[in-house]
Amino acid sequence: MNTYLDQLQRIITIKSKPQRIISLVPSLTELLFDFGLEKELVGITNFCVHPYHLKSTKTIVGGTKKVDLEIIKGLNPDFILCAKEENTPKMVDELEKITTVFVADINSIKDSLELIDLLGKILYRQTESENLLQKIDFQLTQFKNFAKYLPRKKVAYFIWKNPWMVAGGDNYINDLLKLNNFINVYEEKGRYPEVDIQKIRTDGNPKIVLLSTEPYHFRDEHAFEIGRHSNHAKTVFVDGELFSWYGSRLLKAIPYFKKMHELL
Repeated sequence: MNTYLDQLQRIITIKSKPQRIISLVPSLTELLFDFGLEKELVGITNFCVHPYHLKSTKTIVGGTKKVDLEIIKGLNPDFILCAKEENTPKMVDELEKITTVFVADINSIKDSLELIDLLGKILYRQTESENLLQKIDFQLTQFKNFAKYLPRKKVAYFIWKNPWMVAGGDNYINDLLKLNNFINVYEEKGRYPEVDIQKIRTDGNPKIVLLSTEPYHFRDEHAFEIGRHSNHAKTVFVDGELFSWYGSRLLKAIPYFKKMHELL
């Protein structure tokens, strides 16, 4: 029997190697697969789209905000993965009545790397986690050497419309913006603030506007709408998964960032 602290500093006890795992976090579903735990993974959400074939081979237990507790009970899980930003406290409380629940809390690359290491230990996948961390460290080192020569540019990263919302500070997206040597003009406005695009110039006057593909799929008309209020800011559509999914997805994100800068 082993005792750990999850990323909310909650004590969790692992009696033996987890054999029936449910993931309620899309990016962590991908991480479990990359750990070689496809067989142990028995339940996922309908937002767990990578790798794609899991949606046809695993039981869908609901979304990230609402799950079917009876389906989860029927799967007889011995370990459930949640995240503070994606799953509600009430949901975690209900799930804890069923089995052990681990809650991730990711606001930075550092948090993500710590999570990979911790889950590697808990899930008996230390070799896989160490190999993954070594690959990420190598890519991060190379990219930081590349990015330090990039000119610092003010950006705004939009995540939603109706209302307009952006990535502010103290979140994973903002940490990746910093990695890219960007200055987030909304960093001091909260985690995911609502904004008035008519005030985008006085709010920071970004030179680049990044429009993500998720959770809201922005299109050309949205770029034009923002563009009417900005001071000739360049609008770039970016892959939202590569900016917001943590875990093993960072290995794909770093090469993507290099290509993105070629467009800027």
